[in-house]
Amino acid sequence: MSSPYFNLAGRVAIVTGASRGLGQYFGRALARAGADLVITSRTLDSLRDFQKEVEALGRRAVPLELDVRDEQSIRRMAEAAAEAYPKIDILINNAGCNVRKPALEITWDDWNLVLETNLRGTFFVAQSVARKMIPNGYGRIVNIGSVTSVFGYAGLGPYTASRGGVKQLTMSLADDWGPHGITVNCLAPGWFRTEQNKALYENKEWVEYICDRIPLKRPGQPNDLDGAVVFLASEESRYITGQTLLVDGGISTGATKATLKKQ
Repeated sequence: MSSPYFNLAGRVAIVTGASRGLGQYFGRALARAGADLVITSRTLDSLRDFQKEVEALGRRAVPLELDVRDEQSIRRMAEAAAEAYPKIDILINNAGCNVRKPALEITWDDWNLVLETNLRGTFFVAQSVARKMIPNGYGRIVNIGSVTSVFGYAGLGPYTASRGGVKQLTMSLADDWGPHGITVNCLAPGWFRTEQNKALYENKEWVEYICDRIPLKRPGQPNDLDGAVVFLASEESRYITGQTLLVDGGISTGATKATLKKQ
């Protein structure tokens, strides 16, 4: 007998940045829980294989173009999603980017690229989708943050600024839209291997360094996020809003072997 909990049957979820990486893992998890999807990317061709994969799970997947740095693109996506389905229940606000450079080397354009994508884009996608949710009195918005929403790391100035902003933005939107039955939370992964950071994982010394600082002693695997994203998208999280859920193996505790030896 299947569990009645965390069941997304009959729900529709938009997943942005679904052409690769964590966006696809989020989409798979939601589809397996019963949701139909809108999947987005800057190019439709990059979504074709994933669309087929979701459909093979017995769920519907509507691919739409979205450039989160373009206001009109955001509005067109929200309108097309509302035309494809009678309602939108869930938004996984995942599209993002990064520029890794020492702070002294960050350019004006580097800053604008990261902040416009990760922070401004997150806000205006949420705004456009919330406008579709409010008439129904229901919504689950999950903004994707990072352990850098609460921690700073060298070489990630614009990125940490953007992810810290997503955390604060999440709390503000939760207060704004709570009266309309919409919860807004931030899912903050720790160190997961993605296309954006795969070069780091080719450095054995860096992997050992980061694992030493993770209490569970390993980087995250994409499926480690499945339960968290489905929970925040489900009815079971109905009284949770404005929160940041860190899925980071415990690295945010700040514990390391080095600190333990000093005790």
